[in-house]
Amino acid sequence: MGRNVTPTIEGGLLVAITVILGLISVYVPLIGMIVEFFCAVPMAVLTARQGAGKGLSALIVTFMLMTILIGPLMALRLVLSFGICGVVLGACVQKNFGAVKIFLTTLIVASAAQVVSLALLLAVMDVNFIEMQIEFVRESFAESFNAYEAMGVDKAQIDAAKAQVEPALQTLAHLVPTLILLASLMNSAAVWLTSKWIFPKVQLKLPEFPPFAQWKFPAIFMYTAAFGAIGIYWGLTRNWTPIYELALNVTVVSMLAGFVQGLSLMSCVFDRYNVSRFVRGLLYAIVLLNMLFVQLVAITGLMDMLFDYRKRLFDGR
Repeated sequence: MGRNVTPTIEGGLLVAITVILGLISVYVPLIGMIVEFFCAVPMAVLTARQGAGKGLSALIVTFMLMTILIGPLMALRLVLSFGICGVVLGACVQKNFGAVKIFLTTLIVASAAQVVSLALLLAVMDVNFIEMQIEFVRESFAESFNAYEAMGVDKAQIDAAKAQVEPALQTLAHLVPTLILLASLMNSAAVWLTSKWIFPKVQLKLPEFPPFAQWKFPAIFMYTAAFGAIGIYWGLTRNWTPIYELALNVTVVSMLAGFVQGLSLMSCVFDRYNVSRFVRGLLYAIVLLNMLFVQLVAITGLMDMLFDYRKRLFDGR
């Protein structure tokens, strides 16, 4: 009987912990923003130990309790943003998936959850969250420009800055899929890092990623970047807005993948020549603070996907 009761008690405790974390994230300023990232961990622990079925059941119970305590919309947001990711991560751990497979599976689920969350927000409250955020940024810039004007800054300079801001915001409006992916990526990273910290304390373990210097993406990103560049040209010259939006999002995602691989290639070179941590940090900072260097590193990373410079340079091939 003890064996039958223990998992039930454990599940109840983990559900209670999740609810408490959810309450703190909603009602405690500042600290709540940090605590929110831990909301996935109890569900991940429960699922890793007792299976996906128990994890999903516990998540439903958690949602019902949160609905009573903080309202259905906030409860749904927490469940979709973190709870379901915790269940998926725990299920992957139970199946002994590798680190990359676990993270990619969590990212896919997080992306789907983000889309569902935004769709429900639009359907229930008639609020387009992305447009609302863009409008908030636009108003923030307007207030800043008014403040600069009141301080006596040259009006010509302010007008030039205004002329640059609006096209940038319009471009941002075309990047909704990429913004959703980035939000999902941050959620997945938060779930991974918090679980990585807590799991050893409860006798669980997440697999390790390969060293950063060994990270490689498939060459498909090189081809999608080329397709995206052509699509952007066609979309702009022929006023094909859907083609332009698709190509723009594909290009940005491909360049982000290229940038990460370019940094990984830099790390490999640093390891090869025993570059000190201080110099590494300085070079990384220089790259991140200069958009031209960011683009060069991204393009180099895309080329590395195709030609594998690490093998050519360091393996004698």
